Amino acid sequence: MNQQLDPIDTIATKAFEGYVVRKDLVRKFKGQYPVPTYVAEFLLGRYCASVDEEEIAEGLKIVERQLGEKTIRAGEHELFKARAKEKGHVKLIDIITARLDAGSDSFVATLPSLQLKDVRIGEAMVHANERMLTGGFYAEVELSYDPTIAQEKNGRPFGIDSLREIQLSKREVLSALYEGREAFATEEWKDFLIRSVGMEPEQLTPRARDMMLLRMVPFVERNYNMVELGPRGTGKSHLFQQVSPYAHLISGGKATVARMFVNNANGQRGLVCQYDVVCFDEISGVSFDQKDGVNIMKGYMESGEFSRGKESIRADGGVVMVGNFDVDVQHQQRVGHLFGPLPPEMRDDTAFMDRIHAYLPGWDLPKVNRDLLTNHFGLVSDFLSECWNQLRRQSRQNVVQGRIHLGGALSGRDTTGVQKTVSGLIKLVSPNPEVPVSEEVLEWALRLALECRRRVKEQQKRIGSAEFRNTQFSYSMGEDGVEKFVATPELYSENSIGSDPLPPGQVWAISAGGGDENPGLYQIDIAEGPGSGVKILNQPAPPPFRESVRCAEQNLYARAKELVGDREPRQHEFSVQLRAFDSAKSGSAVGVGVLLALCSSLLQKSIRGGFAVTGGLNLGGSIETIFNPVAVVETAIEKGAASILMPIHSRRQLNDLPDDLAAKITIHYYLDARDALLKALAI
Repeated sequence: MNQQLDPIDTIATKAFEGYVVRKDLVRKFKGQYPVPTYVAEFLLGRYCASVDEEEIAEGLKIVERQLGEKTIRAGEHELFKARAKEKGHVKLIDIITARLDAGSDSFVATLPSLQLKDVRIGEAMVHANERMLTGGFYAEVELSYDPTIAQEKNGRPFGIDSLREIQLSKREVLSALYEGREAFATEEWKDFLIRSVGMEPEQLTPRARDMMLLRMVPFVERNYNMVELGPRGTGKSHLFQQVSPYAHLISGGKATVARMFVNNANGQRGLVCQYDVVCFDEISGVSFDQKDGVNIMKGYMESGEFSRGKESIRADGGVVMVGNFDVDVQHQQRVGHLFGPLPPEMRDDTAFMDRIHAYLPGWDLPKVNRDLLTNHFGLVSDFLSECWNQLRRQSRQNVVQGRIHLGGALSGRDTTGVQKTVSGLIKLVSPNPEVPVSEEVLEWALRLALECRRRVKEQQKRIGSAEFRNTQFSYSMGEDGVEKFVATPELYSENSIGSDPLPPGQVWAISAGGGDENPGLYQIDIAEGPGSGVKILNQPAPPPFRESVRCAEQNLYARAKELVGDREPRQHEFSVQLRAFDSAKSGSAVGVGVLLALCSSLLQKSIRGGFAVTGGLNLGGSIETIFNPVAVVETAIEKGAASILMPIHSRRQLNDLPDDLAAKITIHYYLDARDALLKALAI
């Protein structure tokens, strides 16, 4: 069936000639042969890297024949051995590992599909392919059989005459990646990366695309620790099992310290030394065989080192934990915290959580179905994983220095986690270190990094540790940049007051209502720019709100010196928008809120987080009386406010506020507009 090429396909087939494959072809072989996806892709990349349908059809026949003839299904190992004896040699595709046999002072290889552990192999071949000594790799192997040696005592009749690696170990892959990347715009490149791991970006939301890219970070960043928890069937383990030979998947059950780190009996280094990424699948069912297993892992996740016996061993392998939620996210947050699915020895250990650089929200990814799988071209997994492996040796943390400033809420480990995530995302999106990284790409990576690290800290706070109470992560770009706050979406409700400061120019205001209208929550949003005057974007604007804006504008002009210092408000144009979140829609008596939003936009400073403002204002600057302050405070509590700014004349009436409500909110009283501004600004 002809596949219609789209613009990204056209760019990719020219920019990465010989390194791309149509991903729908790969699925033809999935599950048919006892090899991972990247092995089939390697062969497809060799024989089907074309846009010509006839060439693809011919290549598919060759790949199918090679896989059929050279892969060994369960129960066929004796048949292949017999063929080797009969013909003198046989070709096969298998994992090959090697070890030094001290008894004979020679190397021997292992071919697990044939259940052979003592295959002769030349020393030169081992040194030319040293990865067979550290975990092995898939290869096309020519296996010979020597009947003369078979008759010798302890003879090893099977030998390897030649091998051809299925994992690329070429040194020039990065230069090919750098050159090819230049042909793509940034968004095209992101989509192409997602296609390269088998998914179709057109079927994903922008949020889900970002999560797909975050999944790739452990492959390009050394010692990167990540957790992904979410619904079943979203492809959490696919990347670590099928796409890269540099990743290893541990499925549930017991994880031994010897296998993970080092075997004290024989000195054999463990998985974190052999692989770039070690992924624990179904993490809720994982446990260590020794009591100190989690502590050893905790130490390793912190420093990249572990001690067994007298020796301190360093490794680069990252630790990724994936698992399933049995309930939805909102319910999980009501009954506990988002690390709940982890094993008992990990789930409430805040020190363990602190070692996790990012918590990827698996609930933002859809369940994998046929429509989500791409039929377009992507990089051959073999080439892609080799590029990722080589990118690990670089760092992009220098890109961050001097260009961004992180807020005071971030601890040292928070900063480390954010920097590693930013570095990884930039390596993925802009792999060539010589190419400048745009402000847009840097801010995109930074916001994702802050969100995924903050999610870790929010769970630590829920467990009750006082040291993690400040979770308001923020950043600013450049020397004089505006401080911006980054929230985790699952903690944010559209119609409630969040704990984070809003951007400059935005204020939560509560109208006292009046007449037939109850108190109501509003968000006032003001943007300033060159020009003059105040423009209300709501059309038609409710007359009471129009009056509130008029009074706020005149007060700003009349009292500019004491409110905004040397800034001249008449030289700025303000665009005002009112958003109502209740049945109250008029926006009456929110003049103080509008004035604070005007000042905030002009000063480029945020109003405090979790903060609601109430109070009307007249043209002379007097604060209007609130006749139902208890109802206003009740509304603020219901909407999630931690603090509320009230006119001083409401103080006596609020003495009647019930104790249970008074304990839930902090009330700040103000005398006039300037006093309100000083108490509201997040300084």
